Amino acid sequence: MESPFKPDVLKGKVALITGGGSGIGFEISTQFGKHGASIAIMGRRKQVLDAAVSDLRSLGIAAIGLEGDVRKPEDARRVVESAYQHFGRIDILINAAAGNFLSAAEDLSTNGFRTVLDIDAVGTFNMCHEALKYLKKGGPGRDSSTGGGSIINISATLHYTASWYQIHVSAAKAAVDATTRNLALEWGTDYEIRVNGIAPGPIGGTPGMSKLVPDEIQNKTRELMPLYKLGEKWDIAMAALYLSGDTGKYVNGLTMVVDGGLWLSKPRHLAKEAVKELSRVVEKRSRAKPVGLPTSKL
Repeated sequence: MESPFKPDVLKGKVALITGGGSGIGFEISTQFGKHGASIAIMGRRKQVLDAAVSDLRSLGIAAIGLEGDVRKPEDARRVVESAYQHFGRIDILINAAAGNFLSAAEDLSTNGFRTVLDIDAVGTFNMCHEALKYLKKGGPGRDSSTGGGSIINISATLHYTASWYQIHVSAAKAAVDATTRNLALEWGTDYEIRVNGIAPGPIGGTPGMSKLVPDEIQNKTRELMPLYKLGEKWDIAMAALYLSGDTGKYVNGLTMVVDGGLWLSKPRHLAKEAVKELSRVVEKRSRAKPVGLPTSKL
């Protein structure tokens, strides 16, 4: 699909994208690069990073991959500093790294609950905290006469009502949304940094979608959606472009829902036995081809 934005809308900008090597994160990396930005991708898997960077460079996009775990403050600090040292500035931070799996609350361990909170909520805070000095007005690499940079936190709509077998993710995303609003207030006022979020609905062709909703269920799910279709990674990337560029210069503290109106409908029920069977299928698939817990967002 053709972008509605000018090809140079992000010319001269540098974007650091966690989880930017696959799924929605990679589409954002690609579209930002096509619109003029230089790209730094952060992830835990070197093979995924290398492949993503190779693909971006084949498109003529200036890109680097940086290994790191968003849960670890020391990794967040090292990656942010490395991105700055390589490109000389950081203008945009996209927090797209995430963890997810299906589990009934009674079957969920404390460690499983904590892991998702650590990746999504703590990881988002870690990256924002470490990127602050490079994003704020007058910070390193930024002209003091210009404003601050932009942060986008990829969230979800699960916690707007309630979602079956997603208590851990719902709690994590609620925390991400609260972080977005509070940083928008504080850092918008103090440093002219805009902080916004995007809450995707089910997005086809993503690791998260295949992990949570197998192909045989996706066709049935489409029948229940207001627009009768899954979203595309492109939809989320375009929303991110709007919020990051001059088009969104007066938007701050917003979490933009991009789900075709799905969140307005009732949560879908899936029997516990079906969830357990799905979990077994996913675990079997993961053992055959390890992918790790963190994934890009749905």
